[in-house]
Amino acid sequence: MQTLRVNGYDMAYLDIGGGPPLVCVHGSLCDFRIWSPVLGPLTRKHRVIAVSLRHFFPEHWDGHNGSYSIAQHTADVIDFIEKLNAGPVDLMGHSRGGHVSFRVAQRRPDLLRKLILAEPGGELDPTLDPAAKPGAPSPLAARFAASAEKIAAGDIDGGLSFFIDALEGPGAWARLPATPKQLLRDNAMTLIGQVRDNRPPFSKADAEAIENPTLFIGGANTKGMLPQVLHTLAKHVKGSQIAMIPGATHPMFEQAPQKYCETVLNFLAE
Repeated sequence: MQTLRVNGYDMAYLDIGGGPPLVCVHGSLCDFRIWSPVLGPLTRKHRVIAVSLRHFFPEHWDGHNGSYSIAQHTADVIDFIEKLNAGPVDLMGHSRGGHVSFRVAQRRPDLLRKLILAEPGGELDPTLDPAAKPGAPSPLAARFAASAEKIAAGDIDGGLSFFIDALEGPGAWARLPATPKQLLRDNAMTLIGQVRDNRPPFSKADAEAIENPTLFIGGANTKGMLPQVLHTLAKHVKGSQIAMIPGATHPMFEQAPQKYCETVLNFLAE
């Protein structure tokens, strides 16, 4: 593990392998360790740089003091890539990290070569979803708020169970092995910050502003809003590609690492 000083914060990251640089950005309740299942195949051809966003492990944040927002995380990743001084990088983000990576590409396409978005998290505004109601919380956001309330009260596992079951279906938390559960516990307090995040929804203009070659990756069995967001954004990002991982849901690169890596490497080699 190394750190790089970005915007007054020591950003932790792993730097493994050699070749063209591929920066990886994790999702909610995760950190750079989440990419472990795919590091082997990816590092055979790429220098993989997996970051931990501000306030995630190895920091143990209290959920209250400090800046936690899509805007802050986007600014941090931009500064991080600039300070790497490795030239244009390939950028891959999953879930919340996909949202952050989208915003990095929107603001600074000059820093990137290619963009990979694995089920980017977020909501659609009325320009992309006529049924969207500006300012109205999504059903998933309400579940996240209830999870954060449990965590803030000290019921870490109860809050995490509520969160994971909302994403993956009833009993998903109970089925998780011990190691993934501990990773989620290490980042549980960040959910308190996420409730206050007020992340901006995606708009048609946002999607049309993406200039870099883009691959959207989804789990073929993912339910809820995530597939709608993925397919809608892909429709409006010029020249983008879509790949669906058979038999997988949102944590696709943990469930099907070989297929995921094959998909990513093929795109990066084009």
